[in-house]
Amino acid sequence: MRLTSFNSGWVFRPKVNRFLEKGGRAPAHRGVTLPHDAVIEYERTPGSGGATGFFPGGVFEYRKTFAVPEEYRDKRVALVFEGVYRDAVVYVNDAFAGHRANGYAEFLVDVSPFLRAGEDNVVRVECRAHEDSRWYSGAGFHRGVRLAVGEPVHIAWNGVRVTTPDVDEKRAVVELSTVVNNDGRGTTTMDVVAEIRDPSGAVTATDTTVLTVLPGEGATVRQRLYVPSPDRWSVEEPNLYTATVALPGLDEERVAFGIRTLQLDPEDGLRVNGRPVKLRGACVHHDNGVLGAATVDRAEERRVELLKGAGFNAIRSAHNPLSRAMLDACDRLGMLVVDEAFDVWTSPKSDFDYALDFPQWWERDVEALVAKDFNHPSVVFYSIGNEIPEAATPHGSARGRRIAEKFRSLDDTRFLTNATNATLTIMDEAVALARRRISESAETMGVNTMMATMGEVLDELSTSDLVTRQTTEILSALDVAGYNYLESRYELDRKLFPHRVIMGSETHPTRIDRLWRSVLDNSHVIGDFTWTGWDYLGEAGVGRIGYADEDSTSGQGIAGAYPWLTARTGDIDITGHRRTVSFYREIVFGLRTEPYIAVHRPENHGRRIVAGPWSWPDTVASWSWDGAEGAPVRVDVYSDAEEVELYLDGASVGRAPAGPEHRYQAMFDVTYQPGELIAVARANGRESGRCRLVSARGPLVLTAAADRPEIRADDTDLAFVEIVLTDGDGNPRCGADRPVGVEITGPGVLQGLGSGRPVTEETFTGGTHTTYDGRALAVVRPTGAGPITVTVTAEGCATASVTVRAIGS
Repeated sequence: MRLTSFNSGWVFRPKVNRFLEKGGRAPAHRGVTLPHDAVIEYERTPGSGGATGFFPGGVFEYRKTFAVPEEYRDKRVALVFEGVYRDAVVYVNDAFAGHRANGYAEFLVDVSPFLRAGEDNVVRVECRAHEDSRWYSGAGFHRGVRLAVGEPVHIAWNGVRVTTPDVDEKRAVVELSTVVNNDGRGTTTMDVVAEIRDPSGAVTATDTTVLTVLPGEGATVRQRLYVPSPDRWSVEEPNLYTATVALPGLDEERVAFGIRTLQLDPEDGLRVNGRPVKLRGACVHHDNGVLGAATVDRAEERRVELLKGAGFNAIRSAHNPLSRAMLDACDRLGMLVVDEAFDVWTSPKSDFDYALDFPQWWERDVEALVAKDFNHPSVVFYSIGNEIPEAATPHGSARGRRIAEKFRSLDDTRFLTNATNATLTIMDEAVALARRRISESAETMGVNTMMATMGEVLDELSTSDLVTRQTTEILSALDVAGYNYLESRYELDRKLFPHRVIMGSETHPTRIDRLWRSVLDNSHVIGDFTWTGWDYLGEAGVGRIGYADEDSTSGQGIAGAYPWLTARTGDIDITGHRRTVSFYREIVFGLRTEPYIAVHRPENHGRRIVAGPWSWPDTVASWSWDGAEGAPVRVDVYSDAEEVELYLDGASVGRAPAGPEHRYQAMFDVTYQPGELIAVARANGRESGRCRLVSARGPLVLTAAADRPEIRADDTDLAFVEIVLTDGDGNPRCGADRPVGVEITGPGVLQGLGSGRPVTEETFTGGTHTTYDGRALAVVRPTGAGPITVTVTAEGCATASVTVRAIGS
């Protein structure tokens, strides 16, 4: 079937009941282009809860009027919804046409029976979000919609599947499986023509066969082709082939695929094309920061680009299936994927979450996930769930086995895992034991010690016989045991379960040095996935840094109180800016030899920190601290070298050990004065690298730079404009924050404007936003072809502007 974008021409409004609508009290519709987040523009309120970033829920309505030509009268017409959050109900010309409970699942609605050819038709979609997520979900058409039109005899949606069951240096066997449907009244016999092109676009294999399909039935045709000297897909070389299957005169389908082999065992771990690969993993939520939950293709691609640039080679979706756009980007750029199906099965984690719908929908959800992922070489693992409470029970384990077998029945070419957090099953015992230990020395124990004690107790109980018994059955149903915060079991389980392969499916960022050492030292542990690679909206303040002298109302449990917005636990903030932890991780991974300077804010020197295991210190790479002259400042230098020497304006401040024995950190106390700060790393007495920070001087300069000079003039692309406050030499001024205003001229609109500030009451939908550490991000969406100029203003600065050209097809 021919697929075209159906993202433009929609109108949107909050949904009201029919009585208010009939009385003229319904809000007016306004035009939107999909993907669109219905919630991001709403006012945040303390009563909405930190799980969603204090955003409210609601019920929403989307409507589109479109012409249906006469030629569609005898065709098959469908709408493909890539993701509508949540409980989408689809009406066509006021007739019920379809429903999908899951907010992240793709689904197709056959609208042929409801259309009126030769007239304008109306499609209306209602959806809702209300206390049904543990993080910011957004709402509405957060992913795109496509119109599918085909002849009665056509290739089914997601009907072409490619496998490469036999690969060596000489050739690759490529098997094509194509489902053809015949919705007509007569038997049809047709040619099926297959063609494979290599990464350069050259034809490398072809085949033609004949297929007969009876009326009202579908048929599967299989073709086996041979590709000589295959260019394999890998993280380092993501070579992509294309397969085209044509029914001449009727239909044609083209899919991208990669040729690669996968192997897994406890001695060699994961091997891709025969080479061992350790997963340098990032857990990622689905939101796109200042865009909210809107999944525009370029936003997904940019995230993958930046994550790979920061040293990651794998992504775990948390805790729902990834978008097609992100999978496409992972294929093109070389990023391995763990695609996760569910955050809940039948035991709810929020008052109105998906557990209410899971029993009726889970099989169709699995089918949709596999259909979406099947041809993507980046997808190596399916995860059947995240921290499922009932998985430790007999009935829960039985359900988990059914889910696993469902996946295997649909796709036996990939590995299965489950993100298991055994601490959920021992929490009562852990709390009781921690309370006893804390009460024994409560008079002398500080907050940090209390939190550390709880962590120690969980580690101890995680290795208990109770946890072993409770997790054995569910983990035995999988190919890889996903361990959330269970690194204390890595070596123990190698002895207890010598055939078990383990993945650190979710881990604390503050422990990456020790965690990565465990991954390298244990062949059966294939990788580590930090929580998280990219900061996200909701679970507000999980990674916050607190201080003992703060008001006790600044947080609620492990979360932050209003107006906390983000979790503050990503290596990369919500605008795409790398935080200091990202460079630390890069050094731990062995991907960076130069040291990195991270400076604690002078105003916090000497304050007692209250931090959890997700909380990276509040540091920035800056030596510009106006007003702090003469004040003490702590400076951390990250390095894999044995020693670091720190210099301020050419004078040695001191030397300190670093490297793995000192957790890759050298620490210094320095009296601040503006100038040049240089860290020199030394190994075996010889310099191995250096890092330099220079204080900003002179007038404040406002800069604006776009990520690319040209973008596509369609609904899949965006321009990301980084706004930075600097001096005349480009040195950042992180202490000069101020509001910046953004105006757009030309065929574009301001889609979002914000910063990485984790605590704020500002919105992302206005034309003004305050910088954070001297930075902000403007996101521009094209509305047509031509030059788009972004003009940025700020008090005390000359105006900055940048022009991006939108190119039409």
